[in-house]
Amino acid sequence: MRTTDFSLAPPQGQASAMFVGATRYRGIRSILTLTRTWVRLVRDMRRMRGYRWHKVYYEFPFTLGTIAFFADRDAMLAFARSRHHRELMVWVTDDTKNATGGFIRLYYADPTGYSNGVWRAEDQTMAHIPTFTPLSTEQAGPPVVRR
Repeated sequence: MRTTDFSLAPPQGQASAMFVGATRYRGIRSILTLTRTWVRLVRDMRRMRGYRWHKVYYEFPFTLGTIAFFADRDAMLAFARSRHHRELMVWVTDDTKNATGGFIRLYYADPTGYSNGVWRAEDQTMAHIPTFTPLSTEQAGPPVVRR
């Protein structure tokens, strides 16, 4: 069901801001050196106002990435200003001796979305929506046809 109330959703469902980033490190030595600062960074992030959830991902051979969710844009940007995050970014970008590339993308949630069952704040309904969400070129979405 369409909703604007995500109070019963899991932490990442309650977030309205998401960070996606990755860094390609020079090698295993860079990744091992990173570990000490990264552990502090995650500890700080989890304690910050507005932190909701995160996951780390790996891509062969030396890329580590993070997907992190925050309550709102300000909470996400406050984390970016934190001491350990700044230290890590300086270390990563220091003359490319530790990493060869990286990216960061910031995403913001629409105020409405969908929830069902135990994650639906209004009630426990497990139901489908009668119409699809309209595309940018449509005034209204077409009906959902169940066969």
